[in-house]
Amino acid sequence: MAFKWAQQYEPKHPFMRWMDERLPLPRLVYGAIGGGYPVPRNLNYMWNFGVLAGLFLTIQIVTGIVLAMWYFASADGAFNSVEHIMRDVNAGWLIRYAHSNGASFFFIVTYIHIFRGLFYGSYKAPRELVWMLGLVIYLLMMATAFMGYVLPWGQMSYWGAQVITGFFSAFPIIGEPLRVFLLGGYAPDQASLTRFFSLHYLLPFVIAAVTVLHIWALHIPGSSNPTGVDVKDEKDTLPFHPFYTAKDGWFAGAVLLVYALFVYFMPNALGHPDNYIPANPLATPAHIVPEWYFWPFYAILRAFTVDFILPAKLWGVLAMFASILLLFFLPWLDKSPVRSGHYRPLFKIFFGILIVDVLFLGWAGGSAATPGKIAVSQIAAAYYFAHFLIILPFISKIERPLRLPNSISGSVLHGEAQESAPAGVKPRKTTTAG
Repeated sequence: MAFKWAQQYEPKHPFMRWMDERLPLPRLVYGAIGGGYPVPRNLNYMWNFGVLAGLFLTIQIVTGIVLAMWYFASADGAFNSVEHIMRDVNAGWLIRYAHSNGASFFFIVTYIHIFRGLFYGSYKAPRELVWMLGLVIYLLMMATAFMGYVLPWGQMSYWGAQVITGFFSAFPIIGEPLRVFLLGGYAPDQASLTRFFSLHYLLPFVIAAVTVLHIWALHIPGSSNPTGVDVKDEKDTLPFHPFYTAKDGWFAGAVLLVYALFVYFMPNALGHPDNYIPANPLATPAHIVPEWYFWPFYAILRAFTVDFILPAKLWGVLAMFASILLLFFLPWLDKSPVRSGHYRPLFKIFFGILIVDVLFLGWAGGSAATPGKIAVSQIAAAYYFAHFLIILPFISKIERPLRLPNSISGSVLHGEAQESAPAGVKPRKTTTAG
């Protein structure tokens, strides 16, 4: 939608007027993040995590470029080159720890950003494409992170590559040739390392390009908001700058302080100690695990233990990929006309259960594969799919939402409640806007 009340860019300095006539880059920036972009006035701190994701993407690209200047993509020299960066390169330890912990923080803020979208219905019309492009970014992040995990060429790097690429061999006919193509051989070696380093260096720039599309798609309908009510007039909005740049700025500073605590005082808390042991194809680690941000999906993979029509391994791989791909269909699975979870009491309960379920999947995926942990994985994986495929469509039909506010400004300033719920929905009585 076009915001008619958005402030127009009018350069005052002669040089800026000259620049605007020939290359309107300042006008583009002003319209994207300046006073020319009106934003709902009721955004809470959950809307800060998109900016934080962009910040950590920038950190990863900058630190990655610097590390690539010293890294040696060789099966014989990769591990030693990382040690050289840590011990001999000026501030090399800082750049390496900033990069490794930056990956974890990138996933932390992205997961919060995704769950915010799930709770506030940011995937619903007219923002379906914004949601899908966000999921494409997430898939690219996963591929980039996996390949980066291999590069130190420690024990967990080597065996993680062996196990993860082994998933593809579960597919009949094409699986094993595809695995050999990815590795460049029958086991992780020099060809694998060269491939992974090349793609790990390239993909962040692809992520940056898709991020531009993501932001572009967002600017068409405008930002969502905690009430889920559409913007009606200029009273409902504020200019992004200076109001939200200030809000995002101080919050980013607070998060960066936490990030600095990890980088300086516990840099290996989110990593695995086995990666400080050089890769040894003849010594299998006692417990092979991916990085922590993959644990829920690893638990889903391990939840299948019985062959039924198809091999259990293939069921696990299919379920792992399906757990992400089904999120692309979420705009059509959840048919409730109410966007925000604040006004959906039944949805709110099951959303809380989903968060607990994902945490259990993460715990089970990061633990040794004992019978008890496998049982937890199976129950949690079953609930995960049931939530999106059964529970969510069902409650969207039977739920009685709370009354929505008449407008964003009314909700912020007066706590107004609308006289009637959305069309086709029988409202629940309430005295406030929630």
